[in-house]
Amino acid sequence: MNIWIAIGVTAVGCYAVKLLGLLVPAGVLERPVVRRLAALMPVALLAALTAQQTFADGRVLVLDAKAAGLAAAALALLLRAPFLVVVGAAVVVTAGVRAVMG
Repeated sequence: MNIWIAIGVTAVGCYAVKLLGLLVPAGVLERPVVRRLAALMPVALLAALTAQQTFADGRVLVLDAKAAGLAAAALALLLRAPFLVVVGAAVVVTAGVRAVMG
């Protein structure tokens, strides 16, 4: 029965968050600072998820092939490579490091 309570509380919480978003006055959403923050939010979330998936294994910090692949992708981005080249570089470097390290 506890799982159904958790599901119900989660559903109510999600609905409340959506409702709060609708109750924000339009004037607040038109402010330049709010617009800039809203535009940067997806980038910040993606960066946090990438860092967590790359450098964490449970509660342990790891530096493995994923970190090398991320470094290769960052280098390709700095060199202004197209997106597919960036992804390809990350894949090739990650696979290469995994093959070398066993």
